[in-house]
Amino acid sequence: MYLTIKETAEYLTLSEAHVEQLVREKKIRTVFDGQQHLINKDQFNTHMEQMEKYKEWAESVLNEPIPEDPDVKDED
Repeated sequence: MYLTIKETAEYLTLSEAHVEQLVREKKIRTVFDGQQHLINKDQFNTHMEQMEKYKEWAESVLNEPIPEDPDVKDED
């Protein structure tokens, strides 16, 4: 499935200007149909999988209880 730059920006939750810059830097592959750049959605599968893994990891870290400091009860 091919997306426009605007649709890609919404899909990746990035600004259109940033997506356009990535296209100019050739970090996102496109097909130019004579009027606009079309971007294959499948090239972002790995990125989206990695983002999901990162979100799960960050959530587990944030939900981990803070260990009690052993020096708190130390009354010198």
